[in-house]
Amino acid sequence: MSNYEYDAIIIGGGPAGLMCAGTAARRGLRVLLCEQGGRTARKLRITGKGRCNVTNNCSPEELLRKIRSNPRFMYSAAYAWTCQDTMDFFEELGVPLKTERGGRVFPQSDLAGDIARALEGWALENVTLAEEKCSKLLVEDGAVKGVACKSGREYFAPSVVLATGGKSDPRTGSDGSGYKLARNVGHTLVEPRASLIPMETAEDWCRELTGLSLRNVTLSLWQQGKKKPAYSEIGEMLFTHFGISGPLVLTASSYMKTCEGYSITIDLKPGLTMEQLDARLLRDFEQYTNKDFRNALGDLLPKSMIPVMVALSGIGGETKVHQITRQQRSDLCALIKALPVTPVAFRPVEEAIVTAGGISVKEIDPRTMQSKVMPGLFFAGEVMDLDATTGGYNLQIAFSTGRLAGENL
Repeated sequence: MSNYEYDAIIIGGGPAGLMCAGTAARRGLRVLLCEQGGRTARKLRITGKGRCNVTNNCSPEELLRKIRSNPRFMYSAAYAWTCQDTMDFFEELGVPLKTERGGRVFPQSDLAGDIARALEGWALENVTLAEEKCSKLLVEDGAVKGVACKSGREYFAPSVVLATGGKSDPRTGSDGSGYKLARNVGHTLVEPRASLIPMETAEDWCRELTGLSLRNVTLSLWQQGKKKPAYSEIGEMLFTHFGISGPLVLTASSYMKTCEGYSITIDLKPGLTMEQLDARLLRDFEQYTNKDFRNALGDLLPKSMIPVMVALSGIGGETKVHQITRQQRSDLCALIKALPVTPVAFRPVEEAIVTAGGISVKEIDPRTMQSKVMPGLFFAGEVMDLDATTGGYNLQIAFSTGRLAGENL
């Protein structure tokens, strides 16, 4: 073999590409991994605010339920490499893990770099890494035979894997380049769109609360004309300079193709019924009976939120607590239990955690990840039309599909 001939070429050094490369190399294949920036696992290092929600401590069935696009396609991959397999994998590589609320799995160190270094060390041990941007798939006699790169070099192999990610973060290499490579050899692209994305809001008061993080609140997403919420869950969210973000908001966005026709309510006290909340307010008001209304909410709400809630309640901030009527108190309870927020736009796709859409899975064999259109071409990870809610599920998709592809090259 020459220096430019391999058994398999993997394009993309993210979680899916690294898992695929390491798996193939351990089968004795001569593997080339092409990463345009030269540095692998860049997105992995910043995921989960630098903590890396590496997977979810759940069954394959639960994983499939959390996949928003084409869950049936993931059946073989989800059972071939389970969430438990991922957890065992990193533990065996010397990274102790912990499980938090909602089954979210993190390294005990809370350092994404520990996950990235362990995966890279394992994957690149017997793999050739090339700092190359692939510009074209080489095809001969109706099958893939290698890749051409911007450098002018050509590399040859009977198996090529597209693990280029989506287009959600060009800084980390997720720039959508894999879509073009696949389309040029006959694959269909399901129009990519942002998923797990923060939202801009109509309300100015959201921006006034920039930096405020709410824990243990329930966010409900309502579609116009529907009596039940499209999504409702307890967890965390964040107010920003443009509107709202955080885990609850990101997951809610995966249920929306557009913001039009949707509204959001936030239950600030999901552990209390309306009656219990009213009783709680009564106790606080009795304690602060001679104080101004704006000075009587400190035991119930975050300090920075009080001016906003006072303004939205319609009760004058200087109103003495003992002057507040029963109806005003009832309206305040309703506001606390269903604070309305109006999403008006998603943030740019570059700010999305993952991309929905991608290469149509109808053209990919779910048992092997090989193309049905172009023999020798395989896929792994976010480049395909697969996405899930928050909680480590999207990384698990990358690991499961990467592993399955690597075993079938």
